Amino acid sequence: MARNIQSLERAAAMLRLLAGGERRLGLSDIASALGLAKGTAHGILRTLQAEGFVEQDPASGRYQLGAELLRLGNSYLDVHELRARALVWTDDLARASGESVYVGVLHQQGVLIMHHVFRPDDSRQVLEVGAMQPLHSTALGKVLSAYDPVAHSEAVEVERRAFTPRTVTDPEGFEEVLSLTRARGWAADVEETWDGIASVAAPIHDRRRMPVGAVAVAGAVERVCGENGEPRPALVASVRDCARAVSRDLGAGRF
Repeated sequence: MARNIQSLERAAAMLRLLAGGERRLGLSDIASALGLAKGTAHGILRTLQAEGFVEQDPASGRYQLGAELLRLGNSYLDVHELRARALVWTDDLARASGESVYVGVLHQQGVLIMHHVFRPDDSRQVLEVGAMQPLHSTALGKVLSAYDPVAHSEAVEVERRAFTPRTVTDPEGFEEVLSLTRARGWAADVEETWDGIASVAAPIHDRRRMPVGAVAVAGAVERVCGENGEPRPALVASVRDCARAVSRDLGAGRF
């Protein structure tokens, strides 16, 4: 069995100690409470402070939790609020479209599937929550890259792999795709990631009107697209309506 890393255990204990107190704690208090030498405690505190997890009061020299922990906590809450708000609307979208529905968020250099509604039929399907999808070729990824500057940077900086002959990989072509996405408010992936599969996605915004995720419908090309090879307008409208509804529930107002 693998052993835990002692320095990380001590750092975690230190953060819990600071979180449990009603006041700032001095170096001696922290070292004594955790049974550490002052030099060891100070080294851990200095590292946590450099990462923004701990702040030191200039006047007293005492320590408290830092703003970076608040940011991480808000990110965790935002993702879970997004899923909670999307539950009803994505179920409705799956029933209306007859296709699978996904909600994705930016994670590292890809799209993390944090909610998946099965296609409402008797076919065998696999839950894809927790799966990662590429930013540059999927409808979810294109939407995030078009509306979120961080996602855009990630998509531009990574190597854009050609999954099929239809995948857009060159920088100029990719930027044109993102411009088109912003202009019409949705993105499509027609056999750019998987042969025979097409998807349509639209952005979800929060109360700050910031992009926090995207919702997509995905299915066989012949069902998602019309005879012209483009996504069916009614399906596009349904996806956009779903994204707007979730955005309104997150406090974004009308889009």
